Formats: sequence, C-alpha cells, structure tokens
Amino acid sequence: MKDFFQEGPSLAGNTYEQDRFVQAYLNWRLPKPLLAVVHEDLMALGQKAQGPYLELAREAQRELPVHVPFDAWGVRQDLLRTSSAWQKFHRISAEEGLVAIGYAREQGGFSRLYQFAKLYVFHPSSAFYTCPLAMADGAARVMEVYASPEVKKRFYPHLTTRNPDTFWTSGQWMTEKTGGSDVGRTLTTAREVKPGAFELTGVKWFCSATTSQMAVGLARPEGAVEGSRGLSLFAMEAFDQKGRFNRVKVLRLKDKMGTKALPTAELELNGIPAVMVGSPGQGVKTVATMLNITRLYNSICAVGQCERVYQIARNYSLKREAFGEVLKDHPLHMETLADYYYWWSLGSTLTFELAYLLGRDETGEATEGEKAVLRLLTPVAKLYTGKLAVAFTSEVLECFGGAGYMEDTEIPLLFRDAQVFPIWEGTTNVLSLDVLRVLRSPENLELYFGEVQSRLKAVQTHKEERVQVESTLAQLKHYAQWMGKASEEEVQAGARTLAWNLGEAFAAATLLKMAEELKDARLKAWCEVLLQRMKFRTPLALRTPSQEQVRAAEQLVLL
Repeated sequence: MKDFFQEGPSLAGNTYEQDRFVQAYLNWRLPKPLLAVVHEDLMALGQKAQGPYLELAREAQRELPVHVPFDAWGVRQDLLRTSSAWQKFHRISAEEGLVAIGYAREQGGFSRLYQFAKLYVFHPSSAFYTCPLAMADGAARVMEVYASPEVKKRFYPHLTTRNPDTFWTSGQWMTEKTGGSDVGRTLTTAREVKPGAFELTGVKWFCSATTSQMAVGLARPEGAVEGSRGLSLFAMEAFDQKGRFNRVKVLRLKDKMGTKALPTAELELNGIPAVMVGSPGQGVKTVATMLNITRLYNSICAVGQCERVYQIARNYSLKREAFGEVLKDHPLHMETLADYYYWWSLGSTLTFELAYLLGRDETGEATEGEKAVLRLLTPVAKLYTGKLAVAFTSEVLECFGGAGYMEDTEIPLLFRDAQVFPIWEGTTNVLSLDVLRVLRSPENLELYFGEVQSRLKAVQTHKEERVQVESTLAQLKHYAQWMGKASEEEVQAGARTLAWNLGEAFAAATLLKMAEELKDARLKAWCEVLLQRMKFRTPLALRTPSQEQVRAAEQLVLL
C-alpha cells in the first residue's frame, strides 16, 4: 500500500504581490509618482517577508527570551537574553524606516499611509517586533507634541532615526496590579530629587518590549492628588552605562498564551532616574496621544495577520482533496472564506483610511470632519480588527481540520498570537466606552455623518450597496436621538453595538468610493467582485444562495 502524505500550505510568492486589497487601496489613494516609489519598496519588502524575514521570525519563536536573575556568584544582574533573530529585527526595523518614515514626512500627508503599508506587510513575518515599534512610535509622538526642548533632544532623535546603531525602541510601563485599564489607581511614585529630575518607585505589572532602550510610564509625583488627575507621564532610559537595568529589578518574565518571542515582564522600579514629559497632572491626557498611535498599530497588525492566514488558507484550498474534490471546488468552503474576506476588507479599509487621515492631521491638512473621524474611529478600528483577527484565525484553523490543531503546522501559533489583538491597548469594552466619551461632543457625530455622506455622494454605479450603507446610517441617526433620551446605564450597555456599526458604515462607504474612483482596470475588476459580497452578506438572516453568489465567492478567493 502506498503511503499518502498531504502537502502542507505555503506562501505562493511575494506577500505584497499576492495582496489585491492593499494594492487597490494604495492605487486609489496615492498620487502616481509616489505610488511608483511605494510599490517598488513594498515589492522588495513583500519578497523579504516571504523569505528571510519569515525565517528570522521562526527563529525568534524557537529561541524565546530568558531571564537570568543572578550571575554564577549570586550577584543580581537581571539579564534578559533574546535570540539573535530578535536583535536583527531591531536593525531591520531601523533600516526599513518603519518608524522613521512617519516622522521624516518626506511624503507629506501621505507619509503615515506609506509607513503603515510597510508595517502591514512586515508584521506577519516579524514575530511581533511591531510591538516595540508601536511603543517607539507612540513615545516619539508624545515627545514631538509635549516634551520640552531638552527632553525631546534626549529621546526623539533615537526613536525616529534610520541608523540601526542609534535607533531606540520604547517600553510602555503603565499597567499595575491595582488598576489594569483603570490607571487612576496607579501606586508608582515620582520623587523630584532636583529641578526636572525625578526617581520612580513602584511595581509595574505588565511591561511589554522590556528589552527596549527606554520606557515611558505613569507615576504620581509626591503630594499630587489621588486618581487620574494626579498622574504625570515620565520617560526614562532603561539601562545604565554597563547595559544593565538602571535601578530596576525584573521580577519575572510573563508566561503568555502567545507573542512569546516578545519579552514581557513584571518590573520593580527602585528609584530609576526619569524626566517628566508634558505638564504635571496631565499624564492621562498625554498618554491618550500615544494610544492613538499604538491602537492604529494594533489595527494594522491585526489586518496584516489576517491577510497572512488568508494567503495560507487560499493556498491550502488548491491542494487539499476531500470527498473527491479539492477544497476550492466545495461551494461552502469558498463561501466561508469569501465571507470572512469581506469582513477583513472592511477592517482593512477602516484601518488604512485612518492611517491616511492621521498623516493629514499631523501635517495640518485634515479637515474638521476628518479630524473628528480620526478621534471617533481610532478606538473603533482597534476593537473591530481585534475581534476580526481572532474570529478569522479561528476559522482558518478549522479549515485545516485536525492538522490545524497540531503545533508543528504553525497554525496554533497564529491563533494564540491573534488573541492579543482584542486585549492590548484597551479591551473591546474599554474602547467602546472611549467612543462614548468622544460622542459627549455632539458635533463629532455630526461631522462623522457628514464624512460618510460625502463618500456616498461619489457612488453612482453601486446603488444597491449604497442604499445598504444609507440604511445603516439612518439607523445610527435614530440611535443617536435615542441616546439623548436614554439613561447612562442604557447608553453604556449599547456601546459595543454602536461602535461596531459606526466603523462598518464608514468602512463600507469608503470601500464603495474606492471602487467608484479606481482607475486601474485590473484592480477595479477585482474590487467589483469584492463588492458583490456586500449584497450577499446578511449575517443575521437566512440566505438563499444563488449561482451568482457561488461564482462570486470562487472569483474572490481565487483571484
């Protein structure tokens, strides 16, 4: 009897070249001369993401961080050892300009979009090195907006350079046992030892990117009031001249469900030298600026990871035979992938459009409506794509049957890693309540409606789909009227549903506008197939599939 061996999935080629969505979006948004430059850079990055960067990620996931608390003679040293692959990612990140592009702003208002497109391609082959990059970017933005000239000069150039020898990433030392997301319960204290110089003392419960050269964290200066109003933000160099933690004890590395190549630790601060960033008592407000950046990183990495698992599932669909046919010839399998792909396209549209608006906001080009959308939908994008990543990865794992449950296929690793996306930078409920806080200013919702309607005005050839979005918009307006009469408890109870629909309506309107305005014939044809999914997608209703729907699902998955 001849043995049978199932051929496993693989990446079919350059990961950027295989990705129709990102090519279509950039083709729509970027001016032609810039598009040519960005396309060339992403083609090179997509090739490395398929090859050498992916191998480095696998190496980093095999050789996990190790905490060495003492030397051979019992002297406390608190070394954190990471793999050579992890250290190489530090240099690669600087050379690729994964933070620097956003601050050099050589592409003007399009700089953030260019930067986030690179992060999207890079992330799935980085073993989550995008986490320290997110913290570095957030710290850089805080330095740019709030830091004194002296503090900015000390930290900002390190965070925004392309020179790998001087590039720094940043840790984020916020979370404590007492509070979690409730940072107002922070117990870490800051003692001013001389004008402008502080020492921080306390225990930080969950510190990501612990091997970063610097960190930012919240602390309460001596004599400050209780609660969040008494907190200030501080920056500190994590290591001394000998390369050892500077008055910091590593209590333990966290034994996490996923993201295991990323060193995350509990730290005891014993008077670490620090400087204040921004004004006293304005720490939470200052951190909000950082969160806007890190939440968009979370979103771009979530949709980037979804695209990777999708490419793996699509490749497997061409190889795996079941019940006499390969998976691509099973209508239900293709319908399932197509439905998730449409959901993913909404999350991707939302995230890329916010990255575009972030760039316009930072260069002073954004309209009031665009600024309001950026404020309102940044937490929405994070919660939407976080839930998407978990559901999408779970579905793809299921596509592989029992093999998807086996560690050596690498599919379980993707699933464990995906679960972090709804947790980092605010859980779904925390983010939903953040949306309500933005809506305390009624003009933000009106500006949002105006932005969605302006996108729909451009839509002439997809009338049925436009009507669907207009229907959702009408429901949102009715909901907004209800909020004005409802109790606070009732409003909070509906916050998730509200946030979700705000995000989907904006994303769908933007996707329709993109399809209408795309000039590239190949990408426009692909976009037309994608939009057929909008007609078929009615999640809570019983559907009667047509041959048109079956063919459209096949086209979408196999294109």
